[in-house]
Amino acid sequence: MTASHYFASDHLKDGTQVTVRAISIDDRDGVLSAFDNLDRESVYTRFFTPKRELTEAELQQLTDVDNDRVVALVVALPCNDCADLVGGGRYCRTSENVAEIAFTTAERFRGRGVASLILEHLVRIARSNGILEFEADVLRDNTAMLSVFRNSGLKLTSESSAGVQNVRLTL
Repeated sequence: MTASHYFASDHLKDGTQVTVRAISIDDRDGVLSAFDNLDRESVYTRFFTPKRELTEAELQQLTDVDNDRVVALVVALPCNDCADLVGGGRYCRTSENVAEIAFTTAERFRGRGVASLILEHLVRIARSNGILEFEADVLRDNTAMLSVFRNSGLKLTSESSAGVQNVRLTL
């Protein structure tokens, strides 16, 4: 499965039609706009630190991925000539068979299954690329993300340390 050209029509759990596709360098404005609309809590749970804006280097890292070691997907609303991104997720290969995952969902789309949808698509791609396990560090207070992992249908193990859950999902 070619991650760089990944594209799928899908829907959120409330029936909203969306597109799940590979991120591209052309998504810079959409990523900036999505980041600007995140509340402080979302920024903190994703980056583990307060952050007011993305640096140029961070924006480059988010949108210009190699699609071998890093696979990044966005969820977009179908629209003409716009980049209404409602969420994003990625994995980064940390060893031959293991990858770290992370997600972000726009505030107005929380609770509608964006992260779960991205996880499903990332699992499909990862399995085809020989990845056997996902891992993620999640703040213990991020109950929504922990719930996504618990309800994924994947075998889950976790350890807690200093307010952070290290979650491992067997693919």
